[in-house]
Amino acid sequence: MTKSGPQARFQTGPAARRYGYSLLSAAVAGALAPAYVIRWHVGPLPTTLLEVALLVTIAIFVLETIQWRAAIPWRGPLTWPAAVFILAGAISVVVSGDHRAALGLYRAYFLEPAAFAIILASVATTPRRAGLVLLGFGIGGAVAALLNIAVVLDAIRHHVLDLATTPPVVIYQTANAVALYLIPLVAMAAALLVHGKGRLERWASGLFLAIALPACLLSFSRGGYLALAAIALGLAFSHRWAKLFVPAVILAGLLVSQVPLIRHRIAYELHPIPGNTLDYRFRLWGQTLKLMSHHPVLGIGLSNFQQAMGPYWQDLTKVIYPHNIVLNFWTVTGLLGLVGFGWLAVRAFLLGWRGWRRDAPGWQPYDLGVMLALIGIVVHGLVDVPFFKNDLSLEFWALLGVLWAAYRWGRMGRDVGTSP
Repeated sequence: MTKSGPQARFQTGPAARRYGYSLLSAAVAGALAPAYVIRWHVGPLPTTLLEVALLVTIAIFVLETIQWRAAIPWRGPLTWPAAVFILAGAISVVVSGDHRAALGLYRAYFLEPAAFAIILASVATTPRRAGLVLLGFGIGGAVAALLNIAVVLDAIRHHVLDLATTPPVVIYQTANAVALYLIPLVAMAAALLVHGKGRLERWASGLFLAIALPACLLSFSRGGYLALAAIALGLAFSHRWAKLFVPAVILAGLLVSQVPLIRHRIAYELHPIPGNTLDYRFRLWGQTLKLMSHHPVLGIGLSNFQQAMGPYWQDLTKVIYPHNIVLNFWTVTGLLGLVGFGWLAVRAFLLGWRGWRRDAPGWQPYDLGVMLALIGIVVHGLVDVPFFKNDLSLEFWALLGVLWAAYRWGRMGRDVGTSP
């Protein structure tokens, strides 16, 4: 058995190079995150290509754990908040009016991604290994980004892009979903580009940003623009030349906001026009609060928002979540889930801050990347749903897994960051 607890963080040698097949499988699963849209049934049970990849990764990890007689890192700085959050998810299955559908979502949003985080904490023993898993996510994100760039540019070329409606999209159902998935990866890539220690690490991050940033801008997601601005400011403040970079970021943001298509998209939301998305969200939040006055403690459960809203919809377009990070978790997982997620996010941010200041240099950009991603998730979540989707929940838990790996392995010494 390998040692658990604080001593495990100082483990070196062959133990840090185990789980080769699990590592590769985790990278493939990350690349297939957008492939959750490929669905079929195994008998009466629905599944997705992403879920199959996750289950294969879990199975390989279990076999390699048995082979190496290794200890699974159950206990860590995120264990208790994660356990509370997962427990709240289980309660939301019981509360829901559709237990079968709720159980499927619980499996996809909580159980399987949390297991993936534990796997990353074990297999990502070096920054290079963590980077390999994130490379998988980046490849999947880049494919989605390129496809969506292509359809938007085609709409512009044919003069059919209408910024008063939903922009065209591929793979996902809405253009906002493109930004929701890409922006946390943009945060990590930006941190690695600016602070990464390896040339390949920086080049790969730069290439991803060259693809993902235009895709985010062409999603015309106003919440995405806010999240990108917050991430850019956070990255600027992290640099030793912050006094120069912060004003430069602000100036760059102002210039980008004056690009005609982007300026028109933002201006449409700032006008008090009935029916624009900001007006819609204010009305949706008001009706959601009326609903929650009858379910303040337990919420209404997974896969139940659209049905529970019933008479509160009035003339609103029906959606499956209230599009606000606080209301999302409160309605679905109740007060326990809201507290659990908040505790988990804050604890993760503080752990990232500690790692950014104290971990081995090779791990520090990853700590910063997780912090910036959390900032982006919260800011974007002010007006959207940054967790309750198969790819987004996996991405969130994977970032926690990388952070947990940095905590376990990041204090083994300054030479570990360059080991294979």
